[in-house]
Amino acid sequence: MMKVALGSDHRGYKAKELIKTIVMQLGHECIDFGAVDNNPVDYPDTAYLAARAVAENRADRAILACGTGIGMCITANKVQGVRAALCYDELSARISRHHNDANALCVSGELLGEVLLRKMVEVWLGTDFAGGRHLRRVRKIQAIEHGKDPSSVKNNAD
Repeated sequence: MMKVALGSDHRGYKAKELIKTIVMQLGHECIDFGAVDNNPVDYPDTAYLAARAVAENRADRAILACGTGIGMCITANKVQGVRAALCYDELSARISRHHNDANALCVSGELLGEVLLRKMVEVWLGTDFAGGRHLRRVRKIQAIEHGKDPSSVKNNAD
């Protein structure tokens, strides 16, 4: 069982509520950081709270929804330790986990249908990180977060 932090703005509220149902049906726990309805909410506020929960290990992963998913993704990626991926189909969701060890999934609340959204959440939560050569690349991302040149990371993860 995972703890999944959820966040949305007003445009992603309906999708977040659907995602909450899917996550719980899959046997995981949700931590809902809002929005609480479809009244206007600034996406950085909820994205930050959910991303911090992941960065502080209070949640295993986060799923964030706004109108396009772009604002949530930009915001979440500003939190050290968060690797947020904007995904738009099953393949991008799978690869974000398998290759990039994404710990935050960002989606459009307005452009994805219910069936596709369900498949994306299922595959994203069910896909493990492959490690290997991908681990070296994730370590390079982490080096950048710490102000270091990613080329300084050695090739010992192959």
